[in-house]
Amino acid sequence: MITNARGELTEVKGSGVVGEQPVIKPGESFEYTSGTPLNTPSGMMGGAYQLESESGERFDIEIPTFSLDRPNQAALLN
Repeated sequence: MITNARGELTEVKGSGVVGEQPVIKPGESFEYTSGTPLNTPSGMMGGAYQLESESGERFDIEIPTFSLDRPNQAALLN
C-alpha cells in the first residue's frame, strides 16, 4: 500500500518482486532495489508479501510502514 502526502492510497498487487519469484532457502536472504512513482514529495509504504513454503503452505509476511522521500529533500515525518 502506497500513501502519498495527500493521503491518497494506491494498492500494488502482483506475482513476484521486481520481476522475480526467488526461492529462498533456510539461512539465505534476498535483497532488491525498486522504486515507485509518487506524485507528492513524500509518502508512506507498507503491506505484506505472500510467501510459499516448499510444502506449498502460503503465509503472509508483514512489511512495516516506512517513509518515502525524494532524494536530496529534507525528510518529512509522515
